[in-house]
Amino acid sequence: MKKIPRFKSREEEAHFWDTHSPLDYGEWKEVKRFKVAKPLTHTLAVRLDAKTIGQLGALGRKKGVGASTLARMWLLERLEQEK
Repeated sequence: MKKIPRFKSREEEAHFWDTHSPLDYGEWKEVKRFKVAKPLTHTLAVRLDAKTIGQLGALGRKKGVGASTLARMWLLERLEQEK
């Protein structure tokens, strides 16, 4: 199988997948069943200073998620630890 190249930007990756088949990269198998997450319907507002929000955003970008998604992930992880 071919190796997926490293991309310099999302635009470069998008162009790559527009012109290449994912079937040529990696092993694929049929998925018979999968679970879809429930949509998030409630909001919890948390007041943070601009520096903290900036740090969350920077760390989130490194992980490929937004600041609020990263914060939600961390909250859920901590809640699980506290059980």
